[in-house]
Amino acid sequence: MTRRRWIAEHWDEATATIVGAQAEHLARVLRAEPGMEADVVAGGRVFHAEVAAVTLAGGASEVRFNLAAELQADPALPVTLVVAVYKFDRMEWTIEKATELGVAAIAPVIARRTEKHLAQAAAKRVERWRRIAREASQQARRSDEPVIHEPVDLAERVRAATTATRIVLAEQERTTTLRNAIEESIDAAKDEMPTLEIAIGPEGGWAPAEEALFDANGWRAVSLGPRILRAETAAIVALAVIASCLE
Repeated sequence: MTRRRWIAEHWDEATATIVGAQAEHLARVLRAEPGMEADVVAGGRVFHAEVAAVTLAGGASEVRFNLAAELQADPALPVTLVVAVYKFDRMEWTIEKATELGVAAIAPVIARRTEKHLAQAAAKRVERWRRIAREASQQARRSDEPVIHEPVDLAERVRAATTATRIVLAEQERTTTLRNAIEESIDAAKDEMPTLEIAIGPEGGWAPAEEALFDANGWRAVSLGPRILRAETAAIVALAVIASCLE
């Protein structure tokens, strides 16, 4: 039977602890007790572990594990997904599925065509998005969880300094496909794994001024093909293409 995997909030060389809602669920729903086995992620490393103690105290609940053998862990995809904020139910689905696919980070941005009320409310959603990413990481048995950045204006993200290869999905691009761009990045990186940043537009796509901004700051425009995809579909298709090239 596959052991459950938990991401610890606190750890040292010999023990790890989960707290709050995670601990409450493990204790009350899964009836954790000393001796129960699990896989525990502590500091980005995965361990075979055994429950040492359970403390039920509402928001202060804790489950402490004794760490045993370290397990081999698959690294995250070296990809930051830059997502123009769109309807929150679809954003949450994107975060969950992108996490399952192994994305390293998700950076929400406010684009010109982001609906005003979504732009205003985005900052208050970050903790929920992080919780969704944590739960999806555990479900997918990841050895880490993606970084969920605070939302910023698109221009700030586009102009930020980075060593990553920067790619933007653009409807008007018809010559260069995403796969072509990724394969060229792999060739240029030689023996190393390329680091990528890929931007997905909002409903309605990028405004012309935003396309010019990407171009002026060295982002490469690519296509996913002739079909017009919803934002959340484009994000997952793009990550699947990248994973097929890198893994």
